[in-house]
Amino acid sequence: MIKAQIQKTAHGAILFDSAQIAEADEQWFARSSMAADGQHAGRGAVVFFDAPFAACVLRHYRRGGLVARVSKDRYLWAGRERTRAFREFRLLAELAQAGLPVPEPLMARYVRSRLSYQADLITRQIPGAQTLAERLAARALDAAVATRVGRTLAHFHAEGVWHADLNATNILVDAAGKVWLIDFDRCAKRKPAMIWQQANLERLLRSFRKLQAYKHMAEFDEVFWHPLLAAYHRSLADRYARGKRP
Repeated sequence: MIKAQIQKTAHGAILFDSAQIAEADEQWFARSSMAADGQHAGRGAVVFFDAPFAACVLRHYRRGGLVARVSKDRYLWAGRERTRAFREFRLLAELAQAGLPVPEPLMARYVRSRLSYQADLITRQIPGAQTLAERLAARALDAAVATRVGRTLAHFHAEGVWHADLNATNILVDAAGKVWLIDFDRCAKRKPAMIWQQANLERLLRSFRKLQAYKHMAEFDEVFWHPLLAAYHRSLADRYARGKRP
């Protein structure tokens, strides 16, 4: 059970799981500059490190697109609970407690400077996990993995979880074959609907195309994508049949 607690700092606050951490300390965010520069090994702007309470992943929030030319990591201040880090922490806590396969949130921090702020999030590592992008490059995608991915995505969608950036790097498969979703920045709970669910799947397919999936796997559709869709739709149909959410 995640017990969210807020601790003020000199220039902001830390939201943390008091069930895992006795007292939040800004020292655990000391590696934030490494993540901000994207110079440390890891997925995107993240840093992996070990702490007494868990093996952790630190992510520094960075802007993308044209707006990053103006400010790479500062956001407009609109209140503590509207910061990117606090919103993602609370969503992850809700999803984890609902039994969905997401990384457990440990600490979220914002540092305010007048009308703007910077933010960081620390979550628990998923041991032995690889992204679908990494598995694609290693030619380690098959129908069995596709089936598990399809069922997992159906579970999230049935619970009304809209992922803002569903792509091949934000879906992990751990050493035991379990599928996880990561990076819930800007994500939200919505009423299940075919329009946004289909858009989510199309976004995932576009990410595979950008990774040139068809060059890595000549039969990508037959071996992976079609089994994924079949498992996804079958799982949603089963939920209908059991009288659960679509």
